[in-house]
Amino acid sequence: MSWVLLCLSGFTEIAAVVFIKFSQGFSRLKPTIAVLFADAFTFYLLSLALISLPVSTAYSVWTGITTAGTVIIGMLFFNEKRSFKKMISLILIIISVIGLKLIS
Repeated sequence: MSWVLLCLSGFTEIAAVVFIKFSQGFSRLKPTIAVLFADAFTFYLLSLALISLPVSTAYSVWTGITTAGTVIIGMLFFNEKRSFKKMISLILIIISVIGLKLIS
């Protein structure tokens, strides 16, 4: 269950990052409020996951999920550059997250 909470926390953080983009420097009220709620929920889920997971593994996996997810969302929805090097780096992040999960 802790791994599910950790993954949900990572996905919620991806949403928070997207809301930050839409907030335009926190100058738009609704996306700014969405950031605050998403981040509060993110850290609540992360705190629940940390009850039974090692902090080093959980935080690393959470950061990897957030990083990889944000890169993918950026490429799919915000027309961010796609390159071979970026894709290799993304694959390495995903492999690292899987590796951390498997060894914990």
